[in-house]
Formats: sequence, C-alpha cells, structure tokens
Amino acid sequence: MRAEPQASPYQADTPIAALAPWLGDPVAPAPFPQTTLRWRNRRWDSAVGLDGLSDADWVRHMGWFEPLPGNLPRPLALRYHGHQFRVYNPDLGDGRGFLFAQLRDGAGRLLDLGTKGSGQTPWSRDGDGRLTLKGAVREILATEMLEALGVNTSKTFSVIETGEELYRSDEPSPTRSAVLVRLSHGHIRIGTFQRLAYLERREEMEALIAYCLEQFPGPPPPADAPGRDEPAAILLHQVVERLARLAAEWMAAGFVHGVLNTDNMNISGESFDYGPWRWLPKWDPSFTAAYFDHGELYAFGRQPEALHWNCGQLAVALRLVAEAPPLIAALERFGPLYQAALAQQFLWRLGVASRGFDADYAAIAAAEKAMRESGMSPDAFFHRHRFGRHAEGDFAAALAGYAQAGEAHPLWDEAEPPSLVIDRVEAIWAAIDQRDDWSPLAEAVTAIRRLGEALGPPCEGDIRDVP
Repeated sequence: MRAEPQASPYQADTPIAALAPWLGDPVAPAPFPQTTLRWRNRRWDSAVGLDGLSDADWVRHMGWFEPLPGNLPRPLALRYHGHQFRVYNPDLGDGRGFLFAQLRDGAGRLLDLGTKGSGQTPWSRDGDGRLTLKGAVREILATEMLEALGVNTSKTFSVIETGEELYRSDEPSPTRSAVLVRLSHGHIRIGTFQRLAYLERREEMEALIAYCLEQFPGPPPPADAPGRDEPAAILLHQVVERLARLAAEWMAAGFVHGVLNTDNMNISGESFDYGPWRWLPKWDPSFTAAYFDHGELYAFGRQPEALHWNCGQLAVALRLVAEAPPLIAALERFGPLYQAALAQQFLWRLGVASRGFDADYAAIAAAEKAMRESGMSPDAFFHRHRFGRHAEGDFAAALAGYAQAGEAHPLWDEAEPPSLVIDRVEAIWAAIDQRDDWSPLAEAVTAIRRLGEALGPPCEGDIRDVP
C-alpha cells in the first residue's frame, strides 16, 4: 500500500467469502503455549479502526485469532500453484498462514489481514506451519524500510511471540517462535490464476478476474490496445503496470527480494512474503539474497526480468478465457513502463525534478556508474547526493540543470542515513536473541520512519505516457 494511513472507523467487509468454496480451506489456528505481544503497528492500526483495541484484545484477535466483529467466521488457507525457480509446482497453498479478516479503510479500499506462522494447514506438506521470531523481526524491518523508500509493500501489522522452540536448517536451533499478521490490499497471487488454468476452471477464473477488477481498480488499457474492453486483458494491463513499477521501486531502493516465484507475486502489485531479502552493500547487479539461488535467477539486476516473466505466466493462465493478441500487447508494455518508473524513483530519491526521458535516463546511467566506481551502498549514495549535492565527474555533468524537488530536512545534513545492510540487521536480532533487548529494533524503526518523513510522499507520477 502506497497511500499514507488515515484514521478510519472499523468497517468489516468480506467479498472474498463468495469465492471461498473454491479459493481456500477453512482452518483452525495453532494453540500456542504463550502469546507475548512484541509489535503492534501504531502507524496503521487506526487506518482500519483497530487502534482502540486494548493489548489484551489485540492478542485475542492477532494471536488466538478470535474473529473480528462481522468478519470471516473462520480463517481461510488459500489455494494456489506456482513456478518455483521456474519449475511448476501444483502442490502449493498457504502452508503456514491464512486470510483472517477483510476490512475497508477510509478511502473505501479493501484491506486484508493475513498471517505467517499461524499453524499447519492442508497445504503445509512436511512443514510445521510456524515462523521464527527472527523471521518476524526481519519482516518488520523490511516492510518499514520499504515503506519509507516509497515501495508498494504489505505492512507488518502485528508480531506475537508464541513460546515454542523451532528447529531450522538455516539458523541456530532451537530458536524462538512467533506469529505475524500483515496488512495488505490482497492475497490473490499469479499462482492463484495458474491453479485455475491448470484445473481448467473457466467459470471460477472469470469470477476471480471480476473480483480483482472490482477490489483492486486501476486505469483502463491504452486507447489503442487490442481487446481493451475484455476483462482478462484489462486485468493483465493493470498487473503489468503494477509490477513494472514495483520492479523499479526495488531497484531504486537497492533491495533484493530473493524469491520471486509466481506464488509470491501479488496481483495488487504489493511487495510481500519476505524471506532471505537483503539490501545492497554496494551497487552489484549480480548480488543474490537467497543462499539456495545457485543460478542467480533472482539476483538484484535480474529482478525486472523475473517480474516480466511472471507477468507472462499470468498471461498464459488467462488464455483459459482470452485470446492471445490482447494479452501479448499488455506484456509488451512492461519494458517502457519499467523504464519510466525507474526514472521517477531515482529522481525521487535524489530529490530533483524530471527534465524529460532522455535526460533522466542519462542521469540514471551516470548514477549507476558513480555507484559502481565509488563502491558506495545505494543508501549512502542517495543520501550524499540528495538534491544533486556533491556530484562529481560524469554524474555532475548528468545532473547539471536539474532543479530541486522535495523539502529540506535535518536528516540530509547528517553523516549517514538509516541502513539495513546485513550486519545492521544481525546486530538488531542479536540484541533480542541474546539479551531480550528490543530497544535497537525500536530505535531502527524510529530512524527509518524519520527517513520516510524526510523523503516525503512516495512517487505517484504517471508512467503510462512513455515514448
């Protein structure tokens, strides 16, 4: 979600219930041995009218998952398929999470409360359905930093420690456990459509398309687009625009998601489902976040390609109800849309106003070259050169004539910006793990939110009018 949170009364609304018989499975949450509230998102709880809950009531709803008033009577573990590292897997679904509630905000947007670590489901396979506390802490940090950097992201709404000892192969075990609740526009994935195509469920596919068009409205396709009045083509145009912008936001943020499988791609265009993510220590297109990504399929510089490929898999699924030419036309827009969005995001982080496509692309190329040559992290680079300050060589020439955009803020006069390179993340976790000291996490969130304040509202400019 990109918009700033605005206080709103609680408004339950569950349109997904009409799809529930074939979209998900009713499940029961795990009976945790303890529920200790560790994180409550006071920035976003008022946006869905839950700021008035006492901490005890919060734990009842976000830890024990007592239904919210007028909301879903039972959680739904959603069904989907997906390409995992480009290999199709029909045995997927919510294996350690579920959809718990749906609500409207003050602008009428539909918002979901979904979980991670809430127990086993029919889709858990051999998993225990749990989440490590470290994973939850990392998700707090990732979503807070991405929100500050103007990236369309889910929000970490709640983290409750659950008192179990978990064993994992990729971190010291036993380790502490938690259940996380995320707030997002939706949990409909590209893999959701792939499942319906695989099973040849035409009527259900048409119903899912209609649901997405109603609940995640977007602009119509271009006037000259073939099949621009067909629901499947309209949806693909919207998803292509959203994911092209998301790819650009990640790149300008210096963020590496790590696992860009089609079951991790949200139709709403939100970044979510954070696992082995990293922020770049330096500008390196080959940097890979996941230790198990041996072929560097989801390396930093390949993220736009990965999202474009995933859009292609959505198009393949939509062939169940649509002809190919309108879908191909939508896919062909990804590249120009991505380039336009990337220019916007780079200039937004630099705090300068656009001078047109040619000049902006030259500025981006010069910025990337300067980062490679200096070895600076993107965070440090954008901080040092905010409003075009301290530029040298080719980068200075490329920025000549650019006017300041954005407001002055004391943060820009400080030596270093907030950063989430891996050493910083590990230090925050070590304080919790070794001393149960949560103050470094609180301090990091405060600093990150101050960065968001300094950067100002996320870039929302039109990326559709591109050459």
